[in-house]
Order: sequence, then structure tokens, then C-alpha cells
Amino acid sequence: MTMINSFLAEKGIYLLTFILLALGVAGIITCNNYMKKLICMNIMQVAVIFLFLCLGQKRGGTIPVALSGAAEAAEYINPLPHGLMLTAIVVSLGTTAVGLSLLLRIKEKYGTIEEDDLLYREKLLSMETQRTREKLKKQDQQSKDK
Repeated sequence: MTMINSFLAEKGIYLLTFILLALGVAGIITCNNYMKKLICMNIMQVAVIFLFLCLGQKRGGTIPVALSGAAEAAEYINPLPHGLMLTAIVVSLGTTAVGLSLLLRIKEKYGTIEEDDLLYREKLLSMETQRTREKLKKQDQQSKDK
């Protein structure tokens, strides 16, 4: 039992990251609601951010600020992954905002955000458009014949 505890203490965050990533992928594949797909995409983004932040840590490292006790560069944590993940968080917020605004427009136009309903309504709309074109073509042809 102590072996499992030590493994989870050292590598548990990687297991959590993998579980979050798997949940996000499974949710995107299985859900038909676009809001749920957007949430699953955010879960996947959080998993990737966790992974990069975990990879940027090292045992015994200190923050990258000039301290009197730490003189060598090897004693500092690399700040680059943390800065990149701050940028990734901002991009994630922007992506979510755009996704939500698109979902609102889809809901206004079609009255639903369910994938199956949208595909069915789009098919009906294209069939109706095709009929209208054929009707206009016939009317145009009849006006030319007269």
C-alpha cells in the first residue's frame, strides 16, 4: 500500500491530467449538445495546462528571483512554461467567449444547440432552398416561353 501512496504522491498529477484529457475527448466524441462539447474542450485545455505546469517544476527549485542564498541557475525553476500557460489561459478564455457567442447565434437561428436537430434542420433548409430554386427556374422558363 505504501508503494501505491508513494506513486500517487509523486506521479498523481500526471494521472489526474490523463483522466481530465480522456474525459474531455470522450465528452467531445459522445455528446450531441454543443454547449457540452465546449465545456469538454475547456476541460482538455485545463489538462494540457496542468501537464505543462507540472513539467515546468523541479524538486528543490526556487522561484526565479535573485535571492542571496541561490547563486546558480540550476537552483531556479524555469519561468517559461508558467508564462506560456498564462498566455494559454488567456487564449482559452477568448476561445470560450467566441464559442459561447457562436452558440448564442446558432440558438437564435435554429432554436437548438443539439447536433442532430441542427443537422436535420439544415437538411430541411437545403431541401426547401432547392425547391425554391426549381420553382423560380420553372417560372423563369415559363416567362421566356410566353
